[in-house]
Amino acid sequence: MILSRAPARLPLGGGGTDLPSYYEKYEGFFISGAIDKYNIVAANKLFNGQIKLSYAEREVVHSVDEIKHNLFKEALKLIGISSGIEIHSIADLPSGTGLGSSGAFLVALLNTLYFYKYGKSTSKRDLAQKACHIEIDVLGEHEGVQDKFSCSYGCINAYTVHKNGFIDVKPLTNEDLLYTELEKKLFLFFTGQVRKGISSTMLKEQDEKTKHNDQDMIQSLHKIKEIGLKTQEAFEHLELDRFGHLLDEHWKVKKHYSPQSTNPQVDEWYDIAIANGALGGKIMGSGGGGFFLFYHPCDTPTEQWHFVDSMTKNGLIHVPFSFDLDGVTSLSWEQNHD
Repeated sequence: MILSRAPARLPLGGGGTDLPSYYEKYEGFFISGAIDKYNIVAANKLFNGQIKLSYAEREVVHSVDEIKHNLFKEALKLIGISSGIEIHSIADLPSGTGLGSSGAFLVALLNTLYFYKYGKSTSKRDLAQKACHIEIDVLGEHEGVQDKFSCSYGCINAYTVHKNGFIDVKPLTNEDLLYTELEKKLFLFFTGQVRKGISSTMLKEQDEKTKHNDQDMIQSLHKIKEIGLKTQEAFEHLELDRFGHLLDEHWKVKKHYSPQSTNPQVDEWYDIAIANGALGGKIMGSGGGGFFLFYHPCDTPTEQWHFVDSMTKNGLIHVPFSFDLDGVTSLSWEQNHD
């Protein structure tokens, strides 16, 4: 059996500038991390020629073209597997919640299929590029590149998306200290609201407005990119409270160009967090529900506990996390080489 995992991604600055409609004209930039919440994909050989898929649903088919799940279908086509395989997918987090679950699933799936067919891995860049090709070029989704690259590479990196589509991946300086401090001061909460259909609608609107040179949208994305660049500076100088304020600035810009990213309940949670000492935060991904990330400049476990308590009393679910430093990995390959 071949088993791979890919981490969920945590957008930290510049998100939204990773869509082709923006970066092909202006160049994109974003800061993104990965956390220890995973999508896991396992594959095993079947000798009866069928294709069995197990995810939120179950499919048993005789050909790739019969598959309903588009990501499974296109990944199998791309790698060149047409029959005799069983694939299972499980995840630590629910889909449609802003942490790049579809990107993590697709990267883990491609890694598993690559091992299944060739008996070896390919590069993280190649996996990310293949995943982007499936979602953006083949399926025509209104998607960016952030999820696939962040889930492939792991860690916290700065990503520059050039106009020709090439992506520079730059690790940050002071990484060890940065991870240690951010894990103390970043708080992830689940709202309980799943954004089914909302995310794709918001990304489509952003994508279409950018393609049609809507100046309000373009200027908003310019501001988001500037915030991403400032976030890189703040991280590399360990000015983390500055990052907290940048999160607040990002959230205000996001609400301006995408009003659907918030609702009265989300606004109330945000106000409660600020009243309890947070410097900033934002809904992950396109917004409208899912996960909330807050930065709080706490220095002691007591301060951390008080902030978490203040938010969970108001209906949010705290999800502790650590940063993932591996990116996509093949677990079975690691075990065979211990």
